[in-house]
Amino acid sequence: MSEKDKKQEKFIIKRDGYPSKGEVVIGTVTRVLDFGAFVSLDEYENKEGLVHISEVAPGWIKDIRDYVKKGQKVVCKVLDVNPKRGHIDLSIKDVNERQKREKILQWKNEMKAFKWLEIAGEKLGIDKKELIKIGKKLIKTFDTVYGAFEEIAFEGEEVVVDIVGEKLAKTMAEIAKENIKPPKVKVRGYFELRSNAPDGIERIKKALMEAYKQAKNVEMKIEYIGAPRYRVTVEAEDYKIAEKALKNITNAVLKAIKKLGGVGNFVREQV
Repeated sequence: MSEKDKKQEKFIIKRDGYPSKGEVVIGTVTRVLDFGAFVSLDEYENKEGLVHISEVAPGWIKDIRDYVKKGQKVVCKVLDVNPKRGHIDLSIKDVNERQKREKILQWKNEMKAFKWLEIAGEKLGIDKKELIKIGKKLIKTFDTVYGAFEEIAFEGEEVVVDIVGEKLAKTMAEIAKENIKPPKVKVRGYFELRSNAPDGIERIKKALMEAYKQAKNVEMKIEYIGAPRYRVTVEAEDYKIAEKALKNITNAVLKAIKKLGGVGNFVREQV
């Protein structure tokens, strides 16, 4: 392999050993024969499995080449593993659409994480072979390299210091912070607001406007459900912030409607 090819080759950290029975794996079709297709497992070091023709698709198959082709990416379920013989039996038809989507997304995330680790290693001048060793340790602890970056993003660089050292942990944390955003949480409930005044609707609107003054560091949405109900949804980075904002919003609106001569109460909903 030339130096140019080495540079263009994707940095991938493969797992040692064999996949488990029942595991969903991703691979590349290497050979297609009349009786089945051989699949190189993308996640495992030098491992190839066989998808028998009966496991390619439901029903009778006249020509396997109508369903799989050399070079095609496939998501498979591991039916059986025999390490002594080096055999891995796979099924394509046993993987449902949800499992397929989830596995493809997981692998795409993992490929991104390999790239992030490679960038971090290049910044610190870490040799590729050493980086692969580090990556395998991360997989052993966090199941995936992407999982390690997620933990760093949510919990801080301390979670990997013992595995990768302080310098690499810090560099990985910078990359994680830039690329992984913590999922937001939602809290929700609805107001029941009433006013018998001639301009009652305007008074209710005025009371609801108080909610926006309390929606600090959160995203808030108010929807009209049907008289006298108005749903409020608060979205924030964590429950503590969301709950505090919802409490402030609730107090402000109920205080305002009372002051405007109306009545109101708040009912909490489960998201």
